[in-house]
This record gives sequence, C-alpha cells and structure tokens, in this order.
Amino acid sequence: MASESDDFSWQPARFPVSVKGVTIWNDQVLLLENERHEWELPGGKLEVGETPEACLIREIYEETGWSTAVGSILHSWLYHIEPADRPAVDVFVVVYGCPVLSDQPPQVSNEHKRAQLWKPSEVPGLNMPEDYKTAIAKWCTELGLE
Repeated sequence: MASESDDFSWQPARFPVSVKGVTIWNDQVLLLENERHEWELPGGKLEVGETPEACLIREIYEETGWSTAVGSILHSWLYHIEPADRPAVDVFVVVYGCPVLSDQPPQVSNEHKRAQLWKPSEVPGLNMPEDYKTAIAKWCTELGLE
C-alpha cells in the first residue's frame, strides 16, 4: 500500500498528433514520397484548436489540391521517427478513409518529392510503415477494391 510520502506526480504523455487520409482515385491509392524516401499518406500535424477532420481536409488540399470528405477512422498507432537531421520523435498517427471529391489528378506540393497513384495490390511491396499498409488495406476492403 502506498504511503503519503510516495511520489505520484503523474505527467501525461505528450505526442504530436498526425492525421492522415487514405485517398483512392480511379481505383488507385495516392501516396506521397517524403524526405526519408518513404511513401506516406497525405495529411499532417493537428494544430491547436483544430478538429482532426478539419486538419485532414486542409492538409490533403494543401498537399494534393484535392477536396475530400472524411470518413471513419481506419487505424491509429504511436510511430517512432528517427530523422537524419533532427532528434527522434514519437508521433500519434490517426488514419481516416477519405473519399475524393475532386475530378482532377493530384498535384504534388513542395512538402514531398513526388506523388504517385498505386494499385492496391502494389502497396505491400512499397517502402512505407506497415501501419500505413494496414490502413490502406482496410479502406480498400471497405470500398471493395483488391
């Protein structure tokens, strides 16, 4: 049993929150290549006072030029990133399924090296975090894509 002198000073964990979206256009998944030469989903850091849905709509538009809706949460996890040029960081990532409302191909912003559309069957072989692959597979299954 704890005594009064025990230190129970609890500190909540603080992680940046990143919201990402699985977007499908012409039955293909949009992925963006980052500075670590990994493929990732469009999206970004949640800002103070912003809802995850508003953040995701803003980030996807900034990164691709696409208007989207925000569907259900597909997956979430704590991701440990070790960039070459700065200290390691843990980021809480939440991935949503995001129906694309635009009818134009995606554009790539200066935040990424390139944008590319992939068949769902090509995603497992790509250089990207496994948790992104899990979220993509779930959204493709929900949409009836293989």
